[in-house]
Amino acid sequence: MKFEDIKTVVVVGAGTMGRQIAMNTALNGRAHGYKVINCDSFEKAVESAEGWAKEYLAGRVAKGRITEEERGQVAANLSFTSDVDAAAAQADIVIEAIIENLDAKRALFEKLGKLCKPDTILATNSSNIVSSKLADVTAHPERLLNIHYFNPALVMQLTEIVRGPHTAEETIETAKAFAESTGKSPIVINKEIAGFVANRINAAVTREACLLLEKGIASVEDIDTACEKGLGYPMGPFRLMDLTGLDVNYYVRRDRYEESGDPNDMPSFAVIDKVIKGEYGRKTGKGWYDYSGEKKK
Repeated sequence: MKFEDIKTVVVVGAGTMGRQIAMNTALNGRAHGYKVINCDSFEKAVESAEGWAKEYLAGRVAKGRITEEERGQVAANLSFTSDVDAAAAQADIVIEAIIENLDAKRALFEKLGKLCKPDTILATNSSNIVSSKLADVTAHPERLLNIHYFNPALVMQLTEIVRGPHTAEETIETAKAFAESTGKSPIVINKEIAGFVANRINAAVTREACLLLEKGIASVEDIDTACEKGLGYPMGPFRLMDLTGLDVNYYVRRDRYEESGDPNDMPSFAVIDKVIKGEYGRKTGKGWYDYSGEKKK
């Protein structure tokens, strides 16, 4: 599949990441007129994503970011469905954004391998599960890779294009060009490694931030301020964990430790304590910070 042949983009998973990847493709790739289908086997997720999309586009018009004509163009090119099979059969590229569970992803990619066209590019958005763990269940592993978007996908420009030992060079080149066409700044990672590049660097910062907290060196607020005001980070490590979810941080670190055996990869005690308490961040109303007084969107 060459870049110029990509017409239909299917995003599987209508959760926070999936719906934003789909919207970013339709909105920031509108010059290419991509037909974007966001699908999920759960009907409620589809309904939620569709309602969110209408509100998001209306908000962009109200703020003067896009015109009413552009809103209409994006809305016409973006659709939502619970019929994953029918969507996959049309796809030139599939981006998977379902739960971070290897068995679930393997089942999906085995299914996609049977439903999609032989030259369809299959991409997982996973930041933790490399595509080589999916290659043996796909019909055409040379078309398989990681395209990792960052949360929130409508804001963060970086995408990581991760080459597996099975991935063809043409697939890498096409994925990179596609990402660029939707307003992203992709980097190519030449070898698979857990966490890829940006998250490994961020993990080191987060690990040090938690260590400073656990030793009583500085508070959550002051560590975040040091990173934001002193290092120019848009968001400190604790605010970022609250946004992405402390439960996500815990499970990613736990899985990485189980794979590597490196004590540095273990979840921090401070994070474990929060997870035990059910304080996952913004999604639960409390994490490192208290969000209970904020109005839910």
